[in-house]
Amino acid sequence: MGGHGDSYYGKHGTPQKYDPTFKGPIYDSPLPVSPSPQICVSKCPDRYLTYLTAVGSPASLEYYRNFCTPEYKGTQKAALNVLKDRECPAMLIPSTPLARRCFPAIQAKKGVIMVGNKTTYEDGWGNHRNVTELLEGAKKANVVLETRQLAMKIFEDYTVSWYWIIIGLVIAMVASLIFIVLLRFLAGVMVWVMIVMVILVLGYGIFHCYMEYAKLKGEAGSDMSLTDLGFQTDLRVYLHLRQTWLAFLIILCVLELLIVLLLIFLRKRILIAIALIKEASRAVGHVMSSLLFPLCTFFLLCLCIAYWASTAVFLSTSNEAVYKVFNESACPFAGQTCRPETFNTSNVTKLCPDAQCLFAFYGGETAYHRYLVVLQFFNVFMFFWLANFVIALGQVTLAGAFASYYWAFKKPDDMPAFPLFSAFGRALRYHTGSLAFGSLILAIVQVIRVILEYLDHRLKAAENKFAKFLLSCLKCCFWCLEKFLKFLNRNAYIMIAIYGTNFCTSARNAFFLLMRNIIRVAVLDKVTDFLFFLGKLLIVGSVGILAFFFFTQRIKLVQDTAPPLNYYWVPILTVIVGSYLIAHGFFSVYGMCVDTLFLCFCEDLERNDGSPERPYYMSPELSEILLKGHLEPSKSADSQG
Repeated sequence: MGGHGDSYYGKHGTPQKYDPTFKGPIYDSPLPVSPSPQICVSKCPDRYLTYLTAVGSPASLEYYRNFCTPEYKGTQKAALNVLKDRECPAMLIPSTPLARRCFPAIQAKKGVIMVGNKTTYEDGWGNHRNVTELLEGAKKANVVLETRQLAMKIFEDYTVSWYWIIIGLVIAMVASLIFIVLLRFLAGVMVWVMIVMVILVLGYGIFHCYMEYAKLKGEAGSDMSLTDLGFQTDLRVYLHLRQTWLAFLIILCVLELLIVLLLIFLRKRILIAIALIKEASRAVGHVMSSLLFPLCTFFLLCLCIAYWASTAVFLSTSNEAVYKVFNESACPFAGQTCRPETFNTSNVTKLCPDAQCLFAFYGGETAYHRYLVVLQFFNVFMFFWLANFVIALGQVTLAGAFASYYWAFKKPDDMPAFPLFSAFGRALRYHTGSLAFGSLILAIVQVIRVILEYLDHRLKAAENKFAKFLLSCLKCCFWCLEKFLKFLNRNAYIMIAIYGTNFCTSARNAFFLLMRNIIRVAVLDKVTDFLFFLGKLLIVGSVGILAFFFFTQRIKLVQDTAPPLNYYWVPILTVIVGSYLIAHGFFSVYGMCVDTLFLCFCEDLERNDGSPERPYYMSPELSEILLKGHLEPSKSADSQG
C-alpha cells in the first residue's frame, strides 16, 4: 500500500517534505490523511528508492511500478509531471506491515535508530535526511492503531456480553426495588441489616485482596512496581502484581475503618435518622408512582444529550477542505486559497508553472467557521441549561408530591388523588420560569468551569506558575460555588413546591430556614444521606462481586456459560456503573422525600406549637422521636427556629 505526492501540510498549512508513510485504501485508514491517492499493494517496499533514481534503471522502474497508480504510463511522461500529478510516490522507504498499513521499518541496534539498516535516506530532492525524522510520525501512528485495536477489542467484548450485562443491570434494578419495598415496611431492620452487610462486604473484599497478595508472593515479576510497569491496555497485567492488591487492600481497610468509626460516633443520631427514613417510607408508600418517576427524568435527560450530541457533531463536521497554492520557487500566489477543480485552467499555472494546489487543512474562512468554537461553547451551555432544568423539574415534582403528604392533616385522606401528577402539572403551569432561572444560574457556573478546564488544558505547557496557581484557585472556587448552588437550588425547589413563591424568594427563605436549624441539618439530613450511600454501596458491591465471579468464570455452576472476553473488566465496570446509576435513581426518590419532609418539619415547628389551636402536621411517630429525642429543642429555640 503506497501513498503518493511529494509534499504534505501540517495543521497550520505549513509546507513540509512528504513523509511516505504508506497507508492502505482510504476507506480503511484509521488516520486523518490528506486527499492524496492511496493504493493496495501485495507487499510493503523493502528498499530505499526515489523515482528519479528508478527512471534510470529498467529493473528498478519495474519494481517501482508496483507502487504507482494504474494511470501511470512509465517513462512516456516527464518525471516532474509524474510527481506533480501524483501518479507515483517521490520515494520509497523500507516498511513493515501493521494493521494492513505499511509503516517505516524502524529498529534500534545498539541504541542507534535505523530504517532498513540505514541511518539516513534521500528524500527525492537530493537531500540526505536522518531516519529519526520518521520516528515521531511512526510513534503517533502506533498510538492511534493501538487505541483503535483496544476500542475494537472492547467492542467485541460488548458484542458477546451485552445480554449478560443487561441481566446484571436487571438484577441491580430488582435488588434496588426489593430493598426499597422492604424499607417501606421494615425501615429500622433494613437500615441495620444494610449497615452490617456493608461491613461484611468490605470485610470480604479485604480478605480476598489479602489472599491474592499472599498468593503472589515469590512469583516471577509480581514484585514489579506500578511505575515501572507503566500504562498497559490489558488491565489483567496489573492483577499479577502484589502492589496492585496491596493498594486495593489499603483502600478497603481505610474505607472500612472510616465507616466503623462513623457508626460508633453517630449511633444515637442513626436512631433519629431511622425515624425520618420510616416517615419517608410511609410517604413513598402513599406515592408509589414516585419510584418510577426517575425514568421520566432519565428519558428527558437522554433527549437533552441527543440534542447536544447531534448539534456538536454537526458543528464539528461543518468544516470544509481548504487548499492552498504551494510552489518551490518564488510565486506571487503562494499561500493563497485555490480550487483543485479549476486550478489547471487558472492564471496561477501560467505565471507559476510548477505551482500546485494542495490540501492544507480542514476549516473555513467565513465568519461561521471562525466562530465555530464559540458555537460549540454555546451548545455546551444550552446542554447544561436544559439538563439542569430537567433535573429541577423532577425535584420540584417529587417535592410537591411529598409536601402534599406532610401537610395533609389526616393522612392520607387529605392528600390529592394523584399527588405526583398534580405536582407535575403545577410545576409546568406555574413554576417553569423559576425552574429556568435557577437552572440558568447553575448552567452559567458550570460553563465557566468548562472554560477554566479548557484554559488549563491550553496552558499546560506554560511556565507561568502564577497563572497556573490563579487558575487552580479559580477552579476550586467555582467547584465550591457549584456545589453550594446545587444545595441551595434543591431546597429552593422544595420551598417553591410548598408555597409557590418565585425562585429568589424561595431560595432566600430556604437558606435562612436551614441556617436557623443548622444543627438539625448536620445531624439528621447528612446522617440519612450517609445511610442511603451505604445502601447504594451495598447494592453496587453485591452486584459487582457477582459480576466479577461470573465473568472471571469462578462460579462452577455457570462456568461454561460465561462468554470468552478480551478484557473481563469491560462488562464488570459496565455493570458496576450501571448498577450505581440504577440504585441512585431509586434512592434519589428517598433522598428527595427526606429533604422535603425535613424542611416541612422545620417549617412546621416555626408555624405551630402543638396546641389544639396550632397543631403540628407531623405524624405522631416523627413527633415522638424528633421532639422528645436527643434533638429536643427548647421553647425559645423553637420560637426562634
